[in-house]
Amino acid sequence: MECAAKGLAAEPCAGGVADRRCGSCGAVAYCSRAHQIIHWRVHKEECERFAEQMRRVNLLSQFPFTFLEPPALNHEFPSARCFFLQMFKLHQKGLWKSECICGSDVASAKDLSIAAEWNLQSSLCPCTEPENPVPAVLASWEDYYQWRSLPLHSPVAVLLHWPLTLYHCLQLYRLQTSKYDGQDTLCIHYLGPEKELLQLATFGELRALFPGVQIHIELVGPEVPKSRDGEVVNISRYARCSDESCCCKSSIGSEDSSCTAVRLKLWKGFYHERCSDIMKK
Repeated sequence: MECAAKGLAAEPCAGGVADRRCGSCGAVAYCSRAHQIIHWRVHKEECERFAEQMRRVNLLSQFPFTFLEPPALNHEFPSARCFFLQMFKLHQKGLWKSECICGSDVASAKDLSIAAEWNLQSSLCPCTEPENPVPAVLASWEDYYQWRSLPLHSPVAVLLHWPLTLYHCLQLYRLQTSKYDGQDTLCIHYLGPEKELLQLATFGELRALFPGVQIHIELVGPEVPKSRDGEVVNISRYARCSDESCCCKSSIGSEDSSCTAVRLKLWKGFYHERCSDIMKK
C-alpha cells in the first residue's frame, strides 16, 4: 500500500512498503508514525466510516458472479481468454477488447472511450428491458441468465461480473440493514477500476437490476486517465446488440441527467486522497 500521507508531509515518505496501518480502521497505511500523525487531521473525518466498511469485508469473500473460461486449446492465441473470445468472434472487438492481452493491440485505459456494442446477436445479450421483473434474489449466473432469457452458453458473464458484483454486494448489505430499501437513489464508491474503465456501458445493466432507482457510482483509482478526472458519464440505455432490426437500435436514450438511470463519475487517485472531494459534492 502507498502511504496515506504522501504529498501532505514536508518530508518524503520513508522507503519500502507503507505497512503501519491505522489501528482503528485498518483501511489506510503509513510509512512512519510521523506521517500517521500528520494525516490524522484528514483521516479522523473518515476513520469510523472506513472501520464500518472493513468490518463487512468478510461478507464479500465469496462472489457467485465470477467467470472462469475454459483452458486454451489453440496455440495461435496467447491466453485462454483470447481463445475463448475468438470462439464467439469477439476477439479484440468493442467492449471485449480490454479482455484481450495481445500485446500492443490491447486497448488502453489512457485512450478511454465509451464502447456500447455487445457485438452479439440479441438472443445472446441483454440489450433491452427484461421481460419479467427482477426476482427478489439472484443467487447465481443460472438465475441471472434465466431471468434475462439468455442461453447458458452466452459469453456476457465475462463482462457483466462488474455490475453483478455490485448487485451482490448491495444484496448482502440489504440483509444487514434496510437503509436503502425504498430509496430512489443509490450512491456507490467503486475503488480501483482498471479494465472496466473500457467497459462502462456494461454498468447500464444496473437499470434492470434496480428498476426505478438512480445509481450514482464514483469510480476512484490511479488508472483513471488524468484527462478524464472529474468526468461524468451518463448511461440511459443498455449496450446494443448486432441485430439491425432489434428494438435496442431505436432506443436512442437521453443524455439529460434527469433521465439517466446510471451516472458514473471518474476520479483519478487513491481513495484516501479523493474521499474528501467526493464527499463534498
